[in-house]
Amino acid sequence: MYMLLLERVNKNIGVILLVLVGSLSWSLTMVKSGLIYSFGMGFWGPNGHDGVWHIALINHLSRGSLEMPIFAGEPIRNYHIGFDLVLAVVHKITSIPAHTLYFQILPPILAVLVGVLTYRFVSVWRKSRTQAFWATFFVYFAGDFGWVVTLFRDGVIGGESLFWAQQAISTLINPPFALSLVLILLGMILLLRLQNRFRIYEVGFTILIFGLLAQIKVYAWLLVMGGLGLVVLFGIIHARKFVLKSNLLVVLLGSFLLGAALLWLTGKSVRQLVVFQPFWFLETMMAVSDRVGWDRFYGAMMNYKTGGILIKLILAYLVAFVIFFVGNMGTRLIGLWGMVKSKAWRNFSEIDIFLLMIALLGIVLPMTILQAGTPWNTIQFFYYSLFVFVIYSGIFVGKLIEEKKLKKWAIIFLILITIPTTVSTLFLHYLPMRPPAKISNEEMEALMFLEKQPDGVVLTYPFDRYKAELAVNNPPRPLYLYESTAYVSAFSKKSVFIEDEVNLDITGFNWRQRRDYAKILFDTLDQAWARQFLDENNIRYLYLALSQTPVFDQRFRLGGEQLGIKNIFENEEIAIYEVKN
Repeated sequence: MYMLLLERVNKNIGVILLVLVGSLSWSLTMVKSGLIYSFGMGFWGPNGHDGVWHIALINHLSRGSLEMPIFAGEPIRNYHIGFDLVLAVVHKITSIPAHTLYFQILPPILAVLVGVLTYRFVSVWRKSRTQAFWATFFVYFAGDFGWVVTLFRDGVIGGESLFWAQQAISTLINPPFALSLVLILLGMILLLRLQNRFRIYEVGFTILIFGLLAQIKVYAWLLVMGGLGLVVLFGIIHARKFVLKSNLLVVLLGSFLLGAALLWLTGKSVRQLVVFQPFWFLETMMAVSDRVGWDRFYGAMMNYKTGGILIKLILAYLVAFVIFFVGNMGTRLIGLWGMVKSKAWRNFSEIDIFLLMIALLGIVLPMTILQAGTPWNTIQFFYYSLFVFVIYSGIFVGKLIEEKKLKKWAIIFLILITIPTTVSTLFLHYLPMRPPAKISNEEMEALMFLEKQPDGVVLTYPFDRYKAELAVNNPPRPLYLYESTAYVSAFSKKSVFIEDEVNLDITGFNWRQRRDYAKILFDTLDQAWARQFLDENNIRYLYLALSQTPVFDQRFRLGGEQLGIKNIFENEEIAIYEVKN
């Protein structure tokens, strides 16, 4: 048994090393965040906002509550909670802290699963270990050409999201996206098994996997439904050629009904969450300085648009789209080139059609629609297009190697122009010793104290970006001076009156009036109004950062006795008050 295992390890040593190195590189974007350092708990990259939001949801769901943790008194809606619900269950069973699960435990597991399942899917589908190996390589390390632009423009290698889309290295900072890839890969492996047989439990499991995508990542569910629908249509038209049509029709109907039911449980229809606004990503890519930022080109686009100069307008947007597409694709272009060169469309299988429909929809949808409130979110459709071309890039490179048409120097060159995005993103954003954001040790002490208090709604000072910028410059910045985040809810495990305005926008809450009232409370001298406000909104705790500079003062103009509150905790940075009955 031992010798057999050793033989298998030796046989697959290249794949094992690739998965380990790839998983390590992915995990480095996560595992340093959420740990305690000399300055407190650190957060690298977007984890100071996105990660904290998920921790708030996980802790809230683990208490059996479906209340919006950052908008007390309202239910969670318009958000896919599947990923957070899974971690909430694990947290409840194991008592492992949510932030440890989110930052240290789950990321390596997801990274390994994506790599292993990619290798398994391609090796079963294409019957080629070489093609599977290179598909796995591109899954972990594919990057855009943003680094070329920043190298010539600024003299540095960077630019991961210069063309808007995040690249492979950032997969885990969006863990629902990573989990959706796991489910899609599992589903495609099952589709391969359904090609020549019908087994009810395999069909049922496939329906469950694809249906659950609606609560893991709704973008993925919509794309998968489109892909399955086209395969079923082709199966009906070409019945002799496509053997999956009956199985897939059952899978399509079942996963659509399951997904629609899951969406109905937590919010509006997809139609209510999107707006029609073609080419917003192309315009902002050219206009915004931290993207391509080509001012003259953007100015020309707008002039042609307002002037109704149709021919020049079409050409300008076509050029912008080519820049968007080629820039984001990077070396994934080799997969597209391979399909064109080999005329692969002549022998497309059901899986080919399924994948390419996902890729096509992933390109078309963000070019036409935006998410209401947070328009940039629909770029996530395009992430799945990039994933599809990752697979085809690996297949084509592997095929060239098998046919001995790719020399060693060409392979080395391909690797060298693929990995700069991964290397630069890690070194610029995730490996530096000082993170951009933190929760200080003193504030962690306050949050742990608040967690132990009886349940009740917490009121925090509304985030003021202008004052926050004036208050502190050097990182790591306290989260209350970094961004509007869900950190008080996340680490106190209490509902907050209003917090994390970004996610309130994403989920479609009308939060501005509540924020205005909270600000009035701090400034008012009307004792009766202030007391009525606290009572009517069931505010039990007031969580305030003590002023670090005169410009950022989280204090009331009324005194504690006038407000009817008592101090229950105070250290150098934080004061917590409880509203008297």
